[in-house]
Amino acid sequence: MKRSLLALALLSVAFTASAQNLLIRNAKVVAGGNAAPRDADVLIRNGVIQSVGNGLSSSGVTVVDANGRFVTPMLFGGISDIGVEEVSGERSTVDSSFAHGNTREQMEIRPEFDVTLAFNPDSILIPVARNEGIGWTLVSAGSSGVSSIVLGQGGVVRFNGDTEAIGPRALFLNMGEAGASASGNSRAAQWMILDQLIDEVQGKIGPDSRFALLTPAGRKAFSKYLAGNGRVFVGMNRASDIRQLLKWSARTGVKVAIVGGDEGWKVANDLARAKVPVFINALNALPSNFDSLGTRLDNAALLNQAGVPVSFYQSDMASHMAFKVRQIAGNAVSYGMPWQAAFAGLTTVPAQAMGVADKVGSIAAGHPGDVVIWSGDPLEVNAIADQVIVNGRVVDMRSRHTELRDRYLKPTPNPDQGQMPRAYE
Repeated sequence: MKRSLLALALLSVAFTASAQNLLIRNAKVVAGGNAAPRDADVLIRNGVIQSVGNGLSSSGVTVVDANGRFVTPMLFGGISDIGVEEVSGERSTVDSSFAHGNTREQMEIRPEFDVTLAFNPDSILIPVARNEGIGWTLVSAGSSGVSSIVLGQGGVVRFNGDTEAIGPRALFLNMGEAGASASGNSRAAQWMILDQLIDEVQGKIGPDSRFALLTPAGRKAFSKYLAGNGRVFVGMNRASDIRQLLKWSARTGVKVAIVGGDEGWKVANDLARAKVPVFINALNALPSNFDSLGTRLDNAALLNQAGVPVSFYQSDMASHMAFKVRQIAGNAVSYGMPWQAAFAGLTTVPAQAMGVADKVGSIAAGHPGDVVIWSGDPLEVNAIADQVIVNGRVVDMRSRHTELRDRYLKPTPNPDQGQMPRAYE
């Protein structure tokens, strides 16, 4: 049977319901990667994409007519605290950061801190992001102290109700100007600290040494990244720091990614040769500190032109306004990045960087049935997600935002008639 988008929305099932069999017809499918949009149908059976093509059989499935609209995989929400933060100003609801030592003399390095253990799949931020076409994010670790350049571990989480992160963990470091206060106010000391951590893992400094910085659990956690089991995400912007990171990565064999990279365009060829992905904020137009004096709006375009894998993140309100990552990618397009490359930055590039390309980032046979039907070009700010489908289930497009909207669009209560304020509903 055929359903319009409106009818499908009215038939939306609860998110916990069993998977549906759906055939999305007449879609402008963007499968992910650098693939151009193409006219095709998408068949989902038992929550998994079975095939993408034309003239697919509709036997035994609900048919949804996309009417030529964009159909894409669920998008990457950037590097955020979604699921480990509710209200950023209320400390009791924030689990993303570990209170390392509060003074420079209290250096405390705990790479074993894994923020994914606090992930809450029932967070009120998840439906808000999901309704905007965001289906997964890299949950990051942070520090509420000042004495560690090693922030801890995070991982990829899907907004499908699962409690566990997928794929390998990621280790987060703050380097350059951002990590100076945790390294004796010198970025040179940051490399000294990292080299010592490697010496400890390799047994050159014993665990009982008074100079040791890692706990036994910390040694075990850090050793995974030395063995190539996971990627280290390093916050830095200055070109000279990026060059040092590339040398360190080549020497140690540690897989790295750069978060920030405002001056990445200066070392684009080096990054491309090393195949290091860079997560940038393409809205950055002016320097925010001395490490980003070379900031320019066509950074993404220049990096992509050199062959660097480029993805996106936002530095402010990344959890509560995850939808802005689409605007960031669109802004990169407006400054010269090809549309397909920018779209890949929200799909396959981050998925490949995090080792989860078999689970997210593409519309392909065997992948989870996580797709979005858009009102228009998903990289335009005036486009909205008309319908979100997760694991083949049509998602009820309600969230805390829509509930507040509906509450306060009603007529103002009249206390003379015994009506209570709307917040009491």
